[in-house]
Amino acid sequence: MFKLFQKHKPTTKIGSHLQLDFHSHLIPGIDDGSPDLETSIQLIKAFIELGYKKLITTPHVYKDYYPNTTAIIQEGLKTLQQAVREEKLDIEINAAAEYFIDQHFEKLLADKDLLCVFENQVLVEFSFFGPPPNLSEILFEMQIKGYQPILAHPERYAFLQADLRQYNELKSMGCLFQANLLAFTEHYGKPVKETALSLLKNKLYDYAGSDLHHMKHAALLNKLNEDYKMVNKLVEYGFKNETIY
Repeated sequence: MFKLFQKHKPTTKIGSHLQLDFHSHLIPGIDDGSPDLETSIQLIKAFIELGYKKLITTPHVYKDYYPNTTAIIQEGLKTLQQAVREEKLDIEINAAAEYFIDQHFEKLLADKDLLCVFENQVLVEFSFFGPPPNLSEILFEMQIKGYQPILAHPERYAFLQADLRQYNELKSMGCLFQANLLAFTEHYGKPVKETALSLLKNKLYDYAGSDLHHMKHAALLNKLNEDYKMVNKLVEYGFKNETIY
């Protein structure tokens, strides 16, 4: 019995394996993530407990709801970094953004005013119910201007689920894929989990991220670490987070 238990015990926490998380919402008061600095520090401490060594937090940039700018994000980051230093937390923190692809994004792209998570890589998303009609042109334009698109949480787009052909088409357009770790629980529902497992099985993911907004997400990530079989799958997959770290 003990040997059977040991067989399924994960070799490490997911955070300790990935080292880096580049999808979260930690800058206080500018999107649907942390509402204040105290909560941000609690969330960062949760990341440390999960084993992470570096964070690149990614506030939403979505003009109709979260009209953040590069200046707003960078100013918020300075405040957060100062608080991390004052708390003497052993973690590195930086910031980029999660951009909603719309006309405002197209203007930012034209002005080359995009924050990259690493080198030329930009985290993007679009509506869960359908892509923008000119998506292929926008992705092409991103690459013409020297950017590499990373599609956030591809498993969550309802119009894509269970259609590997469309996922492969997006990959052929130059998109990298970032898995939401919470998708491997049933936090977003069974269809999302099934799609995430399918993308994992077919080796379509490039990176993994938490998309952490609040302490409930942190608790769910801790719970995921108790799912020994799933943790071992994720650890053995070969996400490219360590190439950024």
